[in-house]
Amino acid sequence: MSEASDPTLSPPITASAPETVPENGVEPVEQPATSDPLPGIAPLSADRLPPNFRKHVDPAAPVAIRGMAAKGLVPLSPSDMCHCLAMLANDPDPNIAASARKTAASLPDKILSAGLRDEAQNPRVLDFFGAALTGKDGALEYIVLNNAAHDLTVARIVEATSSTRIIEIVAGNQLRLLREEQVLRALLANPSASRAIIDTTCDFAVRSGLVLSDIPAMVEAHVRIHGAPPAPPEAPEALEAQANTAKALIEEFGAILSDQEAGGEPLEDGKRLNLTQRVAQMNVSEKVKLATLGNKEARTILLREPNKLVQLAVINSPRLTDAEVLNLAQSKTTSDDVMRVIMNSREWTRQHQIKLALVKNPKVPMAMAMRFMATLRDAEVRELAKNKNVPSGVRMHAKKMGEKKGPHGS
Repeated sequence: MSEASDPTLSPPITASAPETVPENGVEPVEQPATSDPLPGIAPLSADRLPPNFRKHVDPAAPVAIRGMAAKGLVPLSPSDMCHCLAMLANDPDPNIAASARKTAASLPDKILSAGLRDEAQNPRVLDFFGAALTGKDGALEYIVLNNAAHDLTVARIVEATSSTRIIEIVAGNQLRLLREEQVLRALLANPSASRAIIDTTCDFAVRSGLVLSDIPAMVEAHVRIHGAPPAPPEAPEALEAQANTAKALIEEFGAILSDQEAGGEPLEDGKRLNLTQRVAQMNVSEKVKLATLGNKEARTILLREPNKLVQLAVINSPRLTDAEVLNLAQSKTTSDDVMRVIMNSREWTRQHQIKLALVKNPKVPMAMAMRFMATLRDAEVRELAKNKNVPSGVRMHAKKMGEKKGPHGS
């Protein structure tokens, strides 16, 4: 995963209504100019599609070629179909764009289920369908359940839905609530949210350190938990809390915690200790935001945190690199929760070195290790059979695999 901008820095929700077309045909609908709904996320690219299908989204291709794809007449997988329609929805030809939007809004559930639940799906595709499928709660559930969905996409869905099921799903995703304030605000403002959901969510948010004095339910939760309303912004305790936010730390420590490189110079021991101490003083909410905003230095410190949500924020950070994931897959000290995310990620387990590292790690359940071993090269299986540093079960299974294939892997 490449490092990208953080959703917590995004502007307020500015969703526009999806385009509509008349029942008897396709007419272009002129869209009002809007700001980028997902700032920091790279534009959609045809590279995701199989090479022989990329012509269908190429603005230079004949209208008939693009028109077929816009009507869903091209034999693509569900995930690729969704990606293709999301690209064509912005086609320079307004008729093709309108056709793509109409097709997206009427796709059968079989395609939406597979295409929108795919955790390798592009966040921009999920954001497009989040608007195109407004009112279709069953399909929107696939999006809010998908970890690949951008937090702002989920906030817009929660803001507009009347589905108690969607509200319950989002309320149960504690990581999203702490990572993006707009998700929490949208949920608390939704009239379909039950009082029980609101109280439980506010209690969790307050215990995690969030202070939203402009929301009555949050103030009530603060009184329930701390016995008093939150301190005024100018109070000493409020000022101290403001100094320990993720943004404040990044501003103070500059390149050490930002996307910029620190000139290749090692961090001085005294400054590293000070940074570690400052991070320790942050509440859970700010640690989650730092895991998303900060760089590798911040993530390394936060991975030592015992709180499960902080660790999950690190492993789900959009800035996490493949090299960091490989190191975590190799480490015997990686927490079970983080290891579980890596094992269940189709994106990461497609990488051969990560799969091999997981096979060798004693924290990986034997059934999962055996599944990964089936995809290893013969030479790697033979090496595992002799390696005394891997779990005995892995070694024995590797020997059996070798015996079945024969001495030369035939």
